[in-house]
Amino acid sequence: MESIQSVDQFNETIASEQPVIVKFQADWCPDCRRMDMFIGPIIEEYNGYHWYDVNRDQLPELAEKYEVMGIPSLLVFQNGQKTAHLHSADAKTPEEVQEFLQASL
Repeated sequence: MESIQSVDQFNETIASEQPVIVKFQADWCPDCRRMDMFIGPIIEEYNGYHWYDVNRDQLPELAEKYEVMGIPSLLVFQNGQKTAHLHSADAKTPEEVQEFLQASL
C-alpha cells in the first residue's frame, strides 16, 4: 500500500478513471494496527485495484473534507469523487471489509 504524503498527491491519485482504495489511519490507532493484521490477503485478492494509505494526522484537511470521523476508514474514489466509505465502526473484521469491497467495486 503506497503512502500519500501531500494533498496534491492525493488529488492526483483520486483523479484516476479506475477506482482506487484509500485507507485513512494513524500511527497511534489500535484498530488501525488490528486492520493491518488482516488487510494483506484482502489487498492480494483485490490486487487489480490500487491501494493507498493516508495518515489522517499528517493530512487532517483530507479527513475533514471526506468526513472521516473515525479510523481506520476505507474510501473508494473514482474520477475525483468519493464513491464509497467504510466507516471505522464497520471495519473491524476481514469479513466486513470484504463485504464493503464486494458491494463498492
